[in-house]
Amino acid sequence: MNAQTPVRLAAVGEALSEPAGAAALPRPTRPAHVIRSDAEALDVAGHLAEEFAKGASERDRTRRLPVAELDLFSQSGLWSINVPKDYGGPEVSYVTLAEVIARISTADPSLGQIPQNHLGVVAAIRTVSDHRQKQLLFGEVLRGARFGNAFSEFGSKRAAEFETRFSDEGDHVVVTGRKFYATGALLAHLVPIVALDDEGRAFYAIAARDALGLTVIDDWSGFGQRTTASGTVILDHVRVPKTHLVPGYLGYARPTADGAVFQIIQAAVDAGIARAALADAIAFLRTRSRPWVDSGLDRASNDPYVVHEIGDLSLRLHAAEALLEKAGLAVDRAVADATAETVAEAQIAVAEAKVLTTEAALATSSKLFELAGARSTLGEHNLDRHWRNARTHTLHDPVRWKYKILGDYALNGVKPPLHAWS
Repeated sequence: MNAQTPVRLAAVGEALSEPAGAAALPRPTRPAHVIRSDAEALDVAGHLAEEFAKGASERDRTRRLPVAELDLFSQSGLWSINVPKDYGGPEVSYVTLAEVIARISTADPSLGQIPQNHLGVVAAIRTVSDHRQKQLLFGEVLRGARFGNAFSEFGSKRAAEFETRFSDEGDHVVVTGRKFYATGALLAHLVPIVALDDEGRAFYAIAARDALGLTVIDDWSGFGQRTTASGTVILDHVRVPKTHLVPGYLGYARPTADGAVFQIIQAAVDAGIARAALADAIAFLRTRSRPWVDSGLDRASNDPYVVHEIGDLSLRLHAAEALLEKAGLAVDRAVADATAETVAEAQIAVAEAKVLTTEAALATSSKLFELAGARSTLGEHNLDRHWRNARTHTLHDPVRWKYKILGDYALNGVKPPLHAWS
């Protein structure tokens, strides 16, 4: 069944107030592979990236959702790489996890973004769940289940404000609300929903993707990250067993690395976009671009002004990658020993990486055209996808506020706020 097959069709004469939802995908028929080392995770990511790169431009051009690619991705074991060793997982370092996401995003940043919330929820479960819940939910992940997300809301005044609520019904809760930017939900097996209890505390209510009342609408129309399917989720009295109700608010009630984990994955996606744009710029300059009329040169790649600009872009990308690695080390320390100091250090390191990966992705994907020339804008090359992806993904949270966090910490010793955007 196609991922975009409607759940139901309107009866003759029936008016639907909402578009029909998309059908849920089946669970995998065999357990996912379990990665056993950091080296294996990087090796698997490299091989998958080679495969995913082959159809990335076509998927973007036609907006073909990466159903088969996502199955290959999650069955590879890379979606369980931050499950703790005590529960049968690889528990690779966050240096490795960030590099895995960067490699996948270099091939296709939509595929790099889709597991972002899955991996963040796995980290949150480690932080806030009790032993029994960890056994249950980590077991699902190790078998190949994919978490989507139903976090953000389109109409709330601020990103961290939620109107979606749940009511306690004994052994389960009932969730009602409406979500948007629901990356991964369409192609997920389980959908973590941020919902508030009667005290206003935020939980992850993890519903089955095919739960009655849970409708995912494929209405994402962003000009970039086109195949993330980051559209609408409607929750109409969705039942979620309490075994799958995760007290996410506890991850921000005290210093933990949960926010830094969500953020470092965002930075890794942008690093991948920058890598891809730079690689395509270099390839185009070497094989297709003409030297400027006054240069007296035979090859555009020998133009000293072009050489200078490529050197500058390479330097900025390498600086961003170095900060991403530094951030991963800081997150590892905060996960191992979460104190106010180690968590703040992780948040600051990740914020630095987020700033430079954002700037590298935007600069490289824009400079590509200036350096490669007018023929690089032709639709047959689809090189604008790099800028569209960079511009869209880097809007997730504004780097102007990262500068504020960095400056306040350096100047006044003010620790960053504790939430998923910091």
